[in-house]
Amino acid sequence: MNNQKIVLIADDSKDFCERCAAALSTKGFEAIRCPKDGQAVLRMIQEKKPAVVVLDVFMRNVDAEGVLARVQSEDFGPRPVFLASSTVDHPLLQERMLNSGVVYYFNKPFDPEILAERIVFYAGFNPVSAIKREAPRANAPSLESVVTDIILEIGVPAHIKGYQYVRDSIILAVRQPDVINGVTKVLYPTVAKQNGTTASRVERAIRHAIEVAWDRGDVDVLNSYFGYTIHNLRGKPTNSEFIAMIADKIRLKERSGSLR
Repeated sequence: MNNQKIVLIADDSKDFCERCAAALSTKGFEAIRCPKDGQAVLRMIQEKKPAVVVLDVFMRNVDAEGVLARVQSEDFGPRPVFLASSTVDHPLLQERMLNSGVVYYFNKPFDPEILAERIVFYAGFNPVSAIKREAPRANAPSLESVVTDIILEIGVPAHIKGYQYVRDSIILAVRQPDVINGVTKVLYPTVAKQNGTTASRVERAIRHAIEVAWDRGDVDVLNSYFGYTIHNLRGKPTNSEFIAMIADKIRLKERSGSLR
């Protein structure tokens, strides 16, 4: 069994897990079902060493946040990629989970096919060129958490649609810099496919997210990332400038070993 292809799903619904397993098998992953119990999840992470874990936010014994804290603080071996789901649709809960180390948050119910698409992307396979993602350095924050911290600092609120699109776009641009040269033909369609929407909606939502950040963001923070682009005569950056500048700063920090 290839541990890098194992997806652990914590859910009490056998039918739902079987549908997820079927969708994941078409992408080359093997799904393993686990009770919606945090203690059981921790045991199976230690035993199976899965590449991906799909948690329910509110589990028995230990909730999702507790599981993430334990995996972060104790020796569980290679850290899996965590996704979380819940029937509770609240922006503060989503933000809290993302800040705890979850790379994606699903509102239940959701399509298992979409789950499979997200796992393909976040487990380390570039959706443009299928190039495997480099393993993160020991003790270094994940790319997902770095991007999340930056866009929240800039002022993009977690509850608007553009938040996830901005986040996916920056991650994609860091991993595959060439996509910034094909924003309309490559980046928007790729992010749209990941989120089950259209490229035009992705473009509009990202533009709106930037507008909101410029209205509510701290000028000093914006200036630290975008410099001249916030000049009164120039206005806010375009979508491609916004994505490219943040992605470039992250790549420079990665190369210098100063990613925090």
